[in-house]
Amino acid sequence: MPANAISETRAALANAFSGLAATSYASVPETPIPPAIVIVPDSPYMEIVLIGKGAVKVKINFAISAIVASNSNAGSLDNLEKLIIGILAAMPAGYVVGQIEKPTVLEVGQSPMLVADINVSTYYTQTT
Repeated sequence: MPANAISETRAALANAFSGLAATSYASVPETPIPPAIVIVPDSPYMEIVLIGKGAVKVKINFAISAIVASNSNAGSLDNLEKLIIGILAAMPAGYVVGQIEKPTVLEVGQSPMLVADINVSTYYTQTT
């Protein structure tokens, strides 16, 4: 994936979801407003592919957190599933999609949110 910095790789991925009915963030916001899509580093974050005099190539692993308001179990789960399917449909070329984690409830302030992570990876090359 051509980019000048890893942050640009995250931003390009977040921008790919701009057509969805959710706010997309390239990094963790202080308070996400659902529905939201947040790009965060996954574990392992980077896997070394090549270290050379002219270039460093790594496999970067991200978790795309799909977030919806958790107001009712059935409705929230339905909204989360629709958001996940939209993310998968908008996934740009050059990414490998792994597993989708089970939904969990996340409490931010007084707001419960239903969240599921989509594991993705891509390759990044930094040339010197």
